[in-house]
Amino acid sequence: MTTDQVDRRTPDTERAGGGRPPRGLKVEAYVFFATAAFFIASTVVYGLWSREPAGIVALLLTGVMLAMIATFLLFSSRRLEQARPEDDPLAEVADGAGDVGFFPAASYWPFALAASAMLTAIAVAFWMVWLIVMGFGFLFLAVAGWLFEYQRAHASH
Repeated sequence: MTTDQVDRRTPDTERAGGGRPPRGLKVEAYVFFATAAFFIASTVVYGLWSREPAGIVALLLTGVMLAMIATFLLFSSRRLEQARPEDDPLAEVADGAGDVGFFPAASYWPFALAASAMLTAIAVAFWMVWLIVMGFGFLFLAVAGWLFEYQRAHASH
């Protein structure tokens, strides 16, 4: 039997050779873990060498945030039902065809959020308490609008 006659996949996503394709997102998680380890090691070296607190905090927070992203990707890989086509070395181009997912339409809420954050920051910088209160109100409205943007019924006209 030649390789053209062998079906690459069986219905339950088992390989014809008996092995199961690897779950996805692990490579991305390992890349983020490696980068986080680099920044944490850099924090130790930088801290011993310079003893400057701002740089130590910046490097440490960068490493911690990268580790958070890596942990999220690692946990997300466990929830995948099957491997993504780009993670399977025997996948073909046609395996990646079809519905990719939900992509939101254009939205003005990020602009509203940025404008209200700018207003609040200026109010805090000049310590205008009345404007700080207004800025936090606009921030709340912008976050709520962006959050519930797709839960409202669309107009039928």
